[in-house]
Amino acid sequence: MTHYELALGVFFLLMALIVIRMPIAIAMFLAGAFGFSQIAGWDAVLNLMSEAPYSRVSNYELSVIPLFLLMGQLATRGGLSQQLYRSARAWLGHYRGGIAIATIGGCAAFGAICGSSIATGATMATVALPEMRRYGYSGSLATGALAAGGTLGILIPPSIVLVIFSILTEQSLGNLFLAAIIPGIIATLGYAAAIAIYVRARPQAAPPAEALAMAERIASLWAILPVAVIFTVVVGGIYLGVFTPTEGAAVGAATTGLLAAALGGLDFRGVRLALFDTAKLTGMIFIILVGAEFYSAFLALSQTPQALARWIGESGFAPLTVLVAIVIVYLLLGCVMDGLPMILITVPVFYPIVIGLDFGMGLDALAMWFGILVLIAVEVGLITPPIGINVYVINSMARDVRITESFKGIVPFFLSDLARIALIIAFPATCTFLPGVK
Repeated sequence: MTHYELALGVFFLLMALIVIRMPIAIAMFLAGAFGFSQIAGWDAVLNLMSEAPYSRVSNYELSVIPLFLLMGQLATRGGLSQQLYRSARAWLGHYRGGIAIATIGGCAAFGAICGSSIATGATMATVALPEMRRYGYSGSLATGALAAGGTLGILIPPSIVLVIFSILTEQSLGNLFLAAIIPGIIATLGYAAAIAIYVRARPQAAPPAEALAMAERIASLWAILPVAVIFTVVVGGIYLGVFTPTEGAAVGAATTGLLAAALGGLDFRGVRLALFDTAKLTGMIFIILVGAEFYSAFLALSQTPQALARWIGESGFAPLTVLVAIVIVYLLLGCVMDGLPMILITVPVFYPIVIGLDFGMGLDALAMWFGILVLIAVEVGLITPPIGINVYVINSMARDVRITESFKGIVPFFLSDLARIALIIAFPATCTFLPGVK
């Protein structure tokens, strides 16, 4: 058996373990260790086990993950999401479908300080879901808007997925954050447009709410100021070189905590719960990273990614054809796999292929463009069946809505996602423009 046949067999083994619901970290460890042993022997696997876990998680760059997670947890416990939603509701709620559009806007704003899709959707649901149901919004539209809006949490910087992609590909995290801003705006506008079109076809799904006085609307804008300050400090500071991404994450967490406390929404109990939740999420991510280290080590030893990249380069396929095929693979994998494992499993294979193709742009620009496309594909996977974890989380909070109705509710947003992917593929400048501005 050649190394390439072994790599294919190990991949199917990994998929089989995931299908039978084995924890993803253990599945990657077992598949990677088995493949590694077939090439280098079990003694080499034991040596790898003694070194890989420490070398993987002791990477200083990974300290940015718990800090960004803490920033999101402090924002959640501090009640910033509720204030953001109320501001969007004040300006948009009196239009047909306006409360759902306000929910999308609130998710986008909260995503700028959270970095987690599940946390964004679930946190916003606590205030937006009762409001939409009170005004007679259909269960499918209410839960669909929240599930789709939650995905903005990993697209709009800071994003944990982009942090992982940056580490795997050794790209500038600051540039990746900037590259995600315009696609994030496009996603927000696209979701709002999807709601507007949907409620025109089904007016009964989203009755208009009462309009608030102009004085109340203007007063609600103060809720946006803390988020704007945090986002500007973190992303602006990283881009201008005032501090490194890790330092920026620490500054962001401290700024979020101080502002949330100053606004009266964060107390000692909230800080304690935020620290506990951050520790649990960090542990989960790091265990997955350790499992992925064994799978990545096997891929590196088998030389499969490099061989696949050479084969595609010599095959004569058009670069755009290859890129579209990779995006389709990501969309299909997103139906059965969570985002972080998908990134860890596929990027070591697909990234060498993409950077070996000629798209008429520099290596850094190409890496940013590909990174955002991967991020969007992961984002789409969060709302597509049968996994669609965001849909399940939101549906569990709306006990009067069947899961089938929730999945029907994401259809307009899924179509918006496909249109956005096509737009970004056709116009790479949507990702490369801001990082190129000096």
